[in-house]
Amino acid sequence: MRFIFSKLFYALLAVGLLPLSLSWNRPMLGWLAFAYDLIIVTVAVFDAFNSKLPARVSIERHFGSRFAVGAETEVHIDIANHTPRDLSLVIKDEYPPQMKLLGAREARLNVEAQTAASFSYWLTPPKRGRFEFGQIAVRFISRWRLVWKQSRVGEATAIKVYPNMRRAREAELKALGARSFVAARRKSQWRGEGRDFESLRDYVRGDEMRHISWTATARRGKLVTRQYQMERDQTILIALDAGRLMTARIENETKLDSAVHATLALMSAAARAGDNAGLLVFGRRIQTYLPPKRGAEHLDAALEALHAVEPEMIEPSYSRAFEFVAANATRRSLVVIITDLVDEEGSSELLSSLKLLRPRHLPLVVTIADRDLKAVVRESPEDEHDMFTQSVAEEIIHLREAALRLVESQGGLALDVTAAALAPKLLETYLRVKERGLL
Repeated sequence: MRFIFSKLFYALLAVGLLPLSLSWNRPMLGWLAFAYDLIIVTVAVFDAFNSKLPARVSIERHFGSRFAVGAETEVHIDIANHTPRDLSLVIKDEYPPQMKLLGAREARLNVEAQTAASFSYWLTPPKRGRFEFGQIAVRFISRWRLVWKQSRVGEATAIKVYPNMRRAREAELKALGARSFVAARRKSQWRGEGRDFESLRDYVRGDEMRHISWTATARRGKLVTRQYQMERDQTILIALDAGRLMTARIENETKLDSAVHATLALMSAAARAGDNAGLLVFGRRIQTYLPPKRGAEHLDAALEALHAVEPEMIEPSYSRAFEFVAANATRRSLVVIITDLVDEEGSSELLSSLKLLRPRHLPLVVTIADRDLKAVVRESPEDEHDMFTQSVAEEIIHLREAALRLVESQGGLALDVTAAALAPKLLETYLRVKERGLL
């Protein structure tokens, strides 16, 4: 039982001070004042014990949309009064304390009989994962208006915070530019050096001789060139490393967070290009696998799979991941491995495991740098600390470049980027692969 006395109670209690002030020579008045106050307190406690929030009053929490990292989401508190009397309520919601609060989560409302009321506030989640809302705290005035009674309604609610799909699509638009609009809105084909025949056109100086259609040239009496479009229905498989090095934080997020949004941007771009995209999350073991598909439902499945993925404080097993890819991806695919490399041991395991993918698949190894190490090396050192920092940066650059050169020597592709440039550079590389018909 939790309650506090109302203003009416204190006003009635103050009335008892009048006879008490006159009881100096009249002890009977003092006893009367004491008896009066005792009756007021007893009646207030009785009122508190016998007042309950009517069963026909409903208080519910609703969300304006699903929660996404860094995006403001509206939380609605809806109150419906189906009783024949007016109610005075104070509502306070219990939200996850890790989220940033915008607006007031508490409101005082007068809800008339047979009407409804509501209020809203906004929350911004700082990261992906599961969060929990508690019950809604409610204070309501008692039947005789002597106390405010407090209770809790509803149940604790667990919610999921997903990667920010808007951020992924902004990265896609930034990287692909007008071609993204063409694919999404006009449903045209991206043209490049693919292998799917698209149309014939007049020869233009600079066209490759192998693209000339000699039968059409003979028929028209002038040189005619075949025009190709990038193949549709190709397969992209993204292997996302959730190992120790992906726990490194860059500004307010981990490398894995950056990789998750780049993964979604690539899957969205692949769907718009008519390709199938799959997802593999691995650490020491396989954590998640989505077979290559496309469509809105598949993107939703990827969001669901990625919302709670967290990096492990252990080295990943590239061999186990690539064996899984080789066993489950029978069709030739662009296998995008988003990871990071620092030491020689991690590089050697990755390189030795790549043979499991070649020659059936085309691997693209993408490494995420903590920052622009080349910029660190270019600066002139001012003290011993700067000199030590530069020597470490040079060593890391040398190891990474050597490892990526070995990837390319094995017939794969390599990309070393900072977290900020990850999504745009990855999408540009994907598009270049399609334009050159490497799949």
